[in-house]
Amino acid sequence: MKKIIYILIFTFGINFTSFAQNKNPNQGEPIAKLIKPYPIPATTAINFDFLYGYNKSFSLEIYNFMGKKIVEFTQLAPRINMPLEDFYRGIYVYQLRDKDGKIIESGKFQVVK
Repeated sequence: MKKIIYILIFTFGINFTSFAQNKNPNQGEPIAKLIKPYPIPATTAINFDFLYGYNKSFSLEIYNFMGKKIVEFTQLAPRINMPLEDFYRGIYVYQLRDKDGKIIESGKFQVVK
């Protein structure tokens, strides 16, 4: 009797584990990033390249670690080069937004001087 219970528990455990690992990839986070910042860490300038899904109506916003908006780019190009002369050393957050202001992607980068 104990052997049958162990077999049932083992079988149920395998089925539950495989069910939990096979999540729908369209729910939650995107499969791939739309934009890539580099170099990280940045010293004098940082580049943002669209990997795919480029759209001129997107905007790119840069925030310092305290949440204050530092820069906003509208009418984006496929590659953005942003000089960092006026940036302090630290962590910055970027947000890629669509024309309605919805956040499509966000990430962070580090400035070292």
